[in-house]
Amino acid sequence: WTECPLQRYVYRWSSGLSGRDNHQAQLPDPDALTSGSLITTWSPVAAAFNARVHRRLDLFHQNVGLFGVPELSSVGGFEVVQDRALQETQQLVEQACRCPPGVQTVEIFDKLSDSLCRVADMADFIKVAHPDPSYREASERTCINIGTMVERLNTNVDLCKSLKDLLDNEEIFSKLDPETRRVAELFLFDFEISGIHLDKKKRKEAVNLNVKLLDLSNQFLMSCHMPNRIEKRALPEHIHQHFTKDGNYIQIGGLNADAPDDLVREVAYKVFLYPNENVMHILEELLSCRDKLARLVGYESYAHRALKGTMAKSPGRLYSSEIDFEMMREMKTKLNPRNPELMPWDHPYFSGVIRAERFNIEPSLYSPYFSLGACMEGLNGLFTQLYGVSLLAEQPSVGEVWSEDVRKLAVVHETEGLLGYIYCDFFYRPDKPHQDCHFTIRGGRQLEDGQYQLPIVVLMLNLPHPTQSAPTLLSPGMMENLFHEMGHAMHSMLGRTRYQHVTGTRCVTDFAEVPSILMEYFATDYRVISQFARHYQTGQPLPQSMVARLCESKKVCGAADTQLQVFYAIMDQVYHGKPQNRSTTDIMIDMQKKYYGLPYVTNTAWQLRFSHLVGYGAKYYSYLMSRAVASMVWKQCFYKDPLNRETGERYRREMLAHGGGKEPMLMVEGMLQKRPSIEDFVNALVSDLEPDFETFIMDSEG
Repeated sequence: WTECPLQRYVYRWSSGLSGRDNHQAQLPDPDALTSGSLITTWSPVAAAFNARVHRRLDLFHQNVGLFGVPELSSVGGFEVVQDRALQETQQLVEQACRCPPGVQTVEIFDKLSDSLCRVADMADFIKVAHPDPSYREASERTCINIGTMVERLNTNVDLCKSLKDLLDNEEIFSKLDPETRRVAELFLFDFEISGIHLDKKKRKEAVNLNVKLLDLSNQFLMSCHMPNRIEKRALPEHIHQHFTKDGNYIQIGGLNADAPDDLVREVAYKVFLYPNENVMHILEELLSCRDKLARLVGYESYAHRALKGTMAKSPGRLYSSEIDFEMMREMKTKLNPRNPELMPWDHPYFSGVIRAERFNIEPSLYSPYFSLGACMEGLNGLFTQLYGVSLLAEQPSVGEVWSEDVRKLAVVHETEGLLGYIYCDFFYRPDKPHQDCHFTIRGGRQLEDGQYQLPIVVLMLNLPHPTQSAPTLLSPGMMENLFHEMGHAMHSMLGRTRYQHVTGTRCVTDFAEVPSILMEYFATDYRVISQFARHYQTGQPLPQSMVARLCESKKVCGAADTQLQVFYAIMDQVYHGKPQNRSTTDIMIDMQKKYYGLPYVTNTAWQLRFSHLVGYGAKYYSYLMSRAVASMVWKQCFYKDPLNRETGERYRREMLAHGGGKEPMLMVEGMLQKRPSIEDFVNALVSDLEPDFETFIMDSEG
C-alpha cells in the first residue's frame, strides 16, 4: 500500500493442444441459452460464445493437462517439463558447438529457442492467469529457472562462436535463404546486446546488470498497479461511495476517468498519482541500469540499443490539438461554470461527453447488436472471405483449460487444413489481469519430418458473463478490442515461418501492432459490420447511420488523443536517452509543457504508473508507427473492398506470413508497392483525424 498524506498539499477541492483432429462444434447447454424472444439463429461458433457453458463432471476421461501437456495435470508437472527442457537444452548446446557452419547451425539454435520458449511462454501465461495460486507459484519458479538458463546461454562464448563462424563464412552464409540469414543475425544480436564480445569481467558485469534489471522491472510493474490510500476524513463524505473503503481509509486504485463528477476525477488523479519515494527510486535505478548496460555493450544509449532493427523514425509534426482542447474547455464551462479550467483528469471524460452529445453514441444503443457470439461470427465470416479460414469451436478435454469459461477454437484453412489453436479466455474473474492481451503459448515452425508445429495462442479479455436473459453484450470499444486482439491471433495463425524464433508476433515491436490495428479499421467499416451486427432479440441489423456516427465520433478530439500519445512516446525516448542530472518528475514536467496542452498537477508523478516503460522501454512510439502503417495499408489496399479475397491473400503473403523473418520495412514496401517516406507516415496519422463528410450519414433522429 502507498499511503497518501493528501491533506498536506491539497489547497482546495473543486466543486491449447488436445491432439485430436476432429473439429466438433461445442454445443451449448440448452438450459443455458439466453431467454427472450430470440428471432435469430446463431451459427455454431456464435452459439458457443453466446451461451453459458456448463461442463459436467467427467469421471471417465483422463486429465490431459493444461494445453494438452500431460505433465501439467498437476502442479508438480512444471518442474518435470522444466527439467526436461533444461536437459534438452544442454544436449542442443553440445550439438551446436560441434556442428560445422551451415544451415544446420541455425536449425539447432531454433530448436534450442523452441525448447525453452515452449516452457517459458506457457509458464509466463499461467503465472498471471491461472485461478489456483499453487499453479501460479509453480509457473513463476519455472519462469525464473528458464530465465536463468537464457542468461547463461547469452553469455556462452563457445555457443556464440559456433554461430559467428557461420556468419563470418561469406561463401556458406551467402547460400542460405533470406529467412535463415535473418534468423542467424537475430540470434547473434541477442548475444551482442548481452555483452558476449566483452572480456570476462565485463561480461559478468553485463549478466549482473541483466539480473538486476529483471528484479527492478518486476518491482516497478507490481508498484504500477498498487492502490494508494488516504484517510476518510480528508475527503468529502459524499464521494466516499465512489471508492473502496478500508477501515478508516479510502483505497484508490485508478483514475476513475469516466466518472461524471469533477471532484471524483480530481481526487482519484491526485491520490492515485501521488509520488511514492520508493517507487521513484526503483524507476530511476531501472533507467540507470538500462543506460549502463547499453553503454557497456557498445551503444550510445538504451534507446539506440532498443531501436536497432525496427522501423523507427518518429513523425515530426502532427495535427494541432488546440482546437480539441478548446472544445473540451467549452464543454466543461457549460457543465461546470464554477470550475471551467481544463485539467489533465478532464481529458478522457470530456472527449467522451463531446462524442456522445454530437453523435448520440450512447454505448447501450449499440450493445444489443454486438453480442459476443455475433462478433465472433463476424470475425469468422471476415477471415473466411479474406483468407479462406474458418474458426471452429471445439470441446476442450478434461484438464486442458484453466477455467470452465475458456473456449477453444481450431483455425482451419480450406485447403491447408488445421493451422493452429486459439484459446479464448474472455470473461472476468477475480485476480485475473484487467488487460486485453495476446499470449503465444507455442510458436509455429517447420519440423524435420516435414510436418508443421502448429501455433497455440491465448486471447485474454475481461468481458461480463452472459446472463439468463441476455448473452454477453459488447460496447463499441469492447468490440474493437476483440477485433484488435484477434488481429494478433491471426498473425500467429497465418504465419508459416521456417523458424519459431520469428513466428507470428515475434517480430520488431513497431511492426507487431500493425495487424491488430488494421483489424480496428475492419471493425468500423459498415460493409464488414453489416454482416454480423444484429439485435440479439429481434435479429434486426445495426442501422448504417449508427455506424457512420460511431466512425465520425472517433475523430472528435482525436488530435488531442494523438498528442497525448506523442507526449508519452517522447518522454519514453528522453528517459532512455542520454542520462540527465534531474529527476524523472522534472523531466516529465518539462516534456508535458512542451508536448502536451494541459498543465502539470503539483505533487503528482504520473510516470510511476506508466507500466509500459518496462515492456516498451524506448519503444512506446510503436503505437503511432504501427497506426500509420495500418492506416496506409487500409486506405491503399482494403478501403475500396474490405472483403476482397485477392487483397487478403496478398496481405497474408506480403506481411502476415513472414512473422519476424523478414525486415519489416520490406514487408510494408511489398504491400504498398513503395517504401513510405516520413511524410507518408505523418500524413497517414493526420488523415485519420480529419472528418470524412462524404461518408457521414445522419439518420432522421440525428
